[in-house]
Amino acid sequence: MSVEILDGKTMQSFVEDEGAFNASVDGRFAALDGNHDGVLSYPEMAGELMSLRVLEKHFGVDEAGAMDDELAGLYRCLFARFDRDGDCAVDREEFWAEMKEVMLAVANELGFLPVQMVVEEGSFLKVAVDRELAGAA
Repeated sequence: MSVEILDGKTMQSFVEDEGAFNASVDGRFAALDGNHDGVLSYPEMAGELMSLRVLEKHFGVDEAGAMDDELAGLYRCLFARFDRDGDCAVDREEFWAEMKEVMLAVANELGFLPVQMVVEEGSFLKVAVDRELAGAA
């Protein structure tokens, strides 16, 4: 992890750079596609979704204490956001479209004022910051 300074423009620019954005999204998709069949099942995405720790970060709830059924339902709903055609699998286009939507939402929320935040190595946020720093050099 590292502490970085970024703003909405950093994220917007990253998404608009189709080569960089697509390469990053394709890399994450390939890493999640454990059986290499070209689609992501819920079990393949579950670990990634759970790593977001949505309840703890956004609702102040310790996920270890959350009811299993509630937590499973939450992650199923997140998976459904990616599974746009409802076929219980996320193909590359669905994954790309949802990640683009998520990243643009992050850009919109960040706005134009720079913020300092801790980002995980290899995350889309870190890739966006590194891309911007490389362009400034």
